Amino acid sequence: MAINPFDFANSINYTKQNIMLDDVAEKDYNSFIVNRQLSYFQDTVLLSNEMNFHHQIDNSLKYQFLLNTVRKRKRYSKWIKPELVSDMEVVKEYYGYNNEKARQSLSLLRPDQLEDLRKRVFKGGRKPSMVTGRNAGNNN
Repeated sequence: MAINPFDFANSINYTKQNIMLDDVAEKDYNSFIVNRQLSYFQDTVLLSNEMNFHHQIDNSLKYQFLLNTVRKRKRYSKWIKPELVSDMEVVKEYYGYNNEKARQSLSLLRPDQLEDLRKRVFKGGRKPSMVTGRNAGNNN
């Protein structure tokens, strides 16, 4: 039976029970998912970085290290999602920027400025709410 990567993260963070009992479980261990989950918290970010630095060691050693060094605590967070692609496309089209410049500029713009850019870039069509990336609740 395959073990979910989040089960490994839960055992490291909260239950403190060793669930890596055989070679099959060692193959199921996904260090990227576990390290990413641990990287959201101040008390575990350095441990996660250390495991990323030592990527070549066996999965069982990584798991044992984290299991025995991370203090027991409930750690839940939402994963950071990328910004709306449509907003980046609006900035790219209006200013003529590439992806990197548009991403940097997007963090500097306020929501009202983004809305103004959306209106200026909008070329027409049936539903203007499609450009903003929002659901069309009412047709104006």
